Amino acid sequence: MSVLLEGLPDAVALRCLAHVPFYLHPRLELVSQTWRAALRSRELFKAREDVGYQEEFLCVCAFEPDNLWQLYDPLHDIWMTLPVLPSKIRHLAHFGCVSTGGKLFVLGGGSEAVDPLTGDQDGSFATKEVWSYDPIIRKWSQCKPMSVPRAMFACCVMDGKIIVAGGFTSCRKSISQAELYDPDKNTWVSIPDLPYTHNSACSGVVIGGKMHVVHKGFSMVQVLGKPSDGWTAEDHGWLQGPMAVVEGALYVMSHGLIYRQETERRKLVVSAYEVRKRIGSAMIGLGEDIYVVGGVIGPDRCNRDITPTSDIDVLSVGSGRPVWHQATPMSRCRGTVLGCTKLRI
Repeated sequence: MSVLLEGLPDAVALRCLAHVPFYLHPRLELVSQTWRAALRSRELFKAREDVGYQEEFLCVCAFEPDNLWQLYDPLHDIWMTLPVLPSKIRHLAHFGCVSTGGKLFVLGGGSEAVDPLTGDQDGSFATKEVWSYDPIIRKWSQCKPMSVPRAMFACCVMDGKIIVAGGFTSCRKSISQAELYDPDKNTWVSIPDLPYTHNSACSGVVIGGKMHVVHKGFSMVQVLGKPSDGWTAEDHGWLQGPMAVVEGALYVMSHGLIYRQETERRKLVVSAYEVRKRIGSAMIGLGEDIYVVGGVIGPDRCNRDITPTSDIDVLSVGSGRPVWHQATPMSRCRGTVLGCTKLRI
């Protein structure tokens, strides 16, 4: 077997390779089969942890093209394209997406796509399926499915475990069931149900080590600390709109403005004039910044067309006066964002 770097033990060579940015790995794999094997090994990514060199990426899936995910590298301002998600469902939407243990997970969801030839609905509104993407081997794998089909549900990671709650079943009935997935064991277990269900989509955010489930159109928030302790219902009076968590603080976009939302009060941060004409975009915190990703523009008085966009607007809120700037647009994806999360590698 060939050595990685002449004159160095492989363990030392791996620690050298651990400092190479992830976006360069495909080029390094061309050096030799030995390098390719090393770059796709768990040992290399363990070495990245040991030397403290881990990178955080933005994962995005938009309406166009079908079932395609891209990774954004904020340090180098570039986009990378993943293999197409191999689900049999066309235009998978209304799913949950999170990352843990260095993998991207896509859970549930379904499709309302219509076959252009027959006019029949192609797919199911909600499914149980769970997919994971491993950036080390660059492949999608199917995981153990959830116990019930879900769409438009809350999905978060706490202590390395994935928690799903609420949403709608395949018959479009709202549900209160919640369950927990252990990625290491590939197992699901039931946890206490939500106290309340609402006939609206819900989402989840983790603040202060607790999962908060927010239903569209309702001020009541359902909060989970330890899964074994169950949920509590709290009326925080939070604003409605896209949410992002930056360094433990919650930010909400409402009526063209971005607020820092606290438990009993809110603080105006900045105007969202740069992005307020876009609908269907995602808002997410990455590092010390808020990213507003994709969406569609229009219609308005001057333009009745709806234009899908790949634009990425970034608001720096970490220190000093908040400032907007633009990142490199998505290279492949555009339009309404169906899924957006962070991935640490």
